[in-house]
Amino acid sequence: MVKVGIVGGSGYTGSELLRLLYKHPKAEVVAVTSRKWEGKPVWECHPFLKGFCDLTFVSPEIKNFDGCDIVFTAVPHGEAMKYVPQLLDVGIKVVDLSADYRLQKDVYEKAYGLEHEAYREAVYGLPELHRDEVAKADLVANPGCYPTGCILAAAPLAKAGLIERVVFDSKSGITGAGIKPTEFTHYPNLHEAIVPYKVTNHRHYYEMVQEIGELQDGVKVSFTPQVFPGSRGILTNAHIFLKENVSLEEVRRIYEEFYKDCYFVRMQNMVRLSWVRGSNFCDIAVFAGEDRVVVSSAIDNLVKGASGQAIQNMNIMLGFDEKEGLDFPPLFP
Repeated sequence: MVKVGIVGGSGYTGSELLRLLYKHPKAEVVAVTSRKWEGKPVWECHPFLKGFCDLTFVSPEIKNFDGCDIVFTAVPHGEAMKYVPQLLDVGIKVVDLSADYRLQKDVYEKAYGLEHEAYREAVYGLPELHRDEVAKADLVANPGCYPTGCILAAAPLAKAGLIERVVFDSKSGITGAGIKPTEFTHYPNLHEAIVPYKVTNHRHYYEMVQEIGELQDGVKVSFTPQVFPGSRGILTNAHIFLKENVSLEEVRRIYEEFYKDCYFVRMQNMVRLSWVRGSNFCDIAVFAGEDRVVVSSAIDNLVKGASGQAIQNMNIMLGFDEKEGLDFPPLFP
């Protein structure tokens, strides 16, 4: 059993890591931190884990990770950089769920308005694109939730060099905003509403440009996020304008070929968030229009969009089958 630590266990991604890792056959969580909950049992913060997690929250001091083989940093951007270098320097592998290592230093500082004080080179942890690099990495930057659904929706056509422009329209459940209540997440402000926000300047845009640009140079990318009054899930419609006419049959062939060895990407005739809820799957469907191809993707933002994908990366980094601990069907309805 590999020994696992979690920095930042009181939020949604931290609790989801604990839920998923409980049944992992080859990994055991031995340390989980929270400054606010230090010294208290994990189940007091996460009552749904009572009887499944008997750990007590500790402080995020490096000594509390002695003996760990790998650590997940599930903290906000700007915070992970305080811990990641220390962990790497003592030989512990890291999967960072924040944004701190997803982008090049100058791009990160532009997007997040912070000086990066502890920059390290990391592998962008989208396994379907970078599985071989992840397998060799000591530091993996887990992708953002929006970029996961968006990039997977466009990657096959970008790899084929067929995209002129892509417009991502994404709708997310409110857990993507984090566990801390705000005016934006206040129930009366969100109930019976779909709310666009950061309409042209969401920080996740830079990940999409970076990854799609590596597959095909010169693609024009646009992105608008919205929040709907649900807990989990991201539904993305990628409006992809092509350089040449391609039949729907050929588009489907391109996607089937690209994802033929990707267990967690499922080609469907239609997508529904209820078909991926609670799982690490990304469902994709393709549709041909007169002026564009529309590719729809659906993920659970807390699983494939965060903690599940982080465990998928851990599995690859440690030489396990990437399905370990994640090979179960979604929760329906």
